Amino acid sequence: MAKQRPIVAFLYDFDKTLCTTDMQDYAFIPSLGMTPAEFWAVANGFGRANRIDGILAYMYTMIREAERKNLPFTREDLVEKGRSIVLFPGVQEWFRRINRFGAEQGVQVEHYIISSGLREIIEGSSISGEFKEIYASEFYYDEAGRPVWPKLAVNFTAKTQFVYRINKGVLDVSDDKTLNDSMPDDSKRVPFTNMVYMGDGLSDVPCMKMMRAYGGQAIAVYQESNRLGVEDLLAKGRVDYIFPADYSEGTALDLTVKNIIRKMAITDLLWEENTQQLRSIGGDVLPNQVGLF
Repeated sequence: MAKQRPIVAFLYDFDKTLCTTDMQDYAFIPSLGMTPAEFWAVANGFGRANRIDGILAYMYTMIREAERKNLPFTREDLVEKGRSIVLFPGVQEWFRRINRFGAEQGVQVEHYIISSGLREIIEGSSISGEFKEIYASEFYYDEAGRPVWPKLAVNFTAKTQFVYRINKGVLDVSDDKTLNDSMPDDSKRVPFTNMVYMGDGLSDVPCMKMMRAYGGQAIAVYQESNRLGVEDLLAKGRVDYIFPADYSEGTALDLTVKNIIRKMAITDLLWEENTQQLRSIGGDVLPNQVGLF
């Protein structure tokens, strides 16, 4: 049986990381007859006034504003609105190019979304099929297709649980038992050292700090409007690298990511060589990652 290739996992935020603004801004908010500034002022104000988690507040505001204007609000309608998403340069071709490069280095590349946006809208985007799993906020719908309850709400700190899920290979969000069971380090599916998190700002800091603490890599991308904030993340040691949000072949982002993959592939090869030598003399094999729980 062929040996399983090491896995390198890329974990992405979505809004302002892969696309140019908040995903609701492209089609959903204009359908309400509101500007993005108006909608987010209402949603954030509602959350503060009622001490509601910000993600739950915007999800409730979406339902309430659609009802007030007698607009359709179904899963299918949200997916359709995702087709209006505008991606950064190079994103459309990024995944296949990085997968191909990883294969050339002897590793298997996987891509995941960890977003506080809506899964339904992401599914409508042209890149939704590139991801092994999409972790994002989502509604539960009744038999008539109406949203009646948050199925999943992914706030900024809650993003970190999905890093653990990817690490252990426990991807089903309803399976908390297996996620929290003790697992030997060498049986975890994706070592933290083989993870790269890509985001754009403060909402990504919890995941970025995890990457830096446990041997992975953290990258922040920026537009000119948020460049200063991203530079501050680098200055404070919260990310490893920052780049303009251009995923095209040959950019600094593209070249650095390929170097990271090379490094991870070489590290795995060296660990495997060390493991074989230790086993040949009856020594103890150390895990190729930092174990947490």
